Amino acid sequence: MAENKTRATNAGVDDYIAAIADDARREDCRALVKLMSKVTKQAPMMWGTGIVGFGSFHYKYASGREGDSCLVGFASRKGDISVYLPCSGSAQTALLTKLGKHKMGKGCLYIRKLSDIDSDIFEQLVTDAVAEVKRKYG
Repeated sequence: MAENKTRATNAGVDDYIAAIADDARREDCRALVKLMSKVTKQAPMMWGTGIVGFGSFHYKYASGREGDSCLVGFASRKGDISVYLPCSGSAQTALLTKLGKHKMGKGCLYIRKLSDIDSDIFEQLVTDAVAEVKRKYG
């Protein structure tokens, strides 16, 4: 079975954020580090070369595939900031309707800039996502 390519590394989160060319995006990413650190009570760490993650958990699927991942995380991508968090519960779905301008994929929330969303709603989504992962995977 293939190993996961995205694993926790010793790369510097500050270096990753400092390398973001756009000033506003860089500041948004710094704000995300602060918020997600507060919610998870975990220090940020790089997962692979482009994901800032917080905490970790071990998963094992029915197929036998298993590995480790961050509880929540984000990555500055070309067009959006990708926020990695599960939002599958009905309470989370209701929160998403109040969040503001975003797109939602499977386990990934896409936002252009933090000023497009309600920060209190976003913080609740992150809080709920962490609780969901801990409930599901221990």
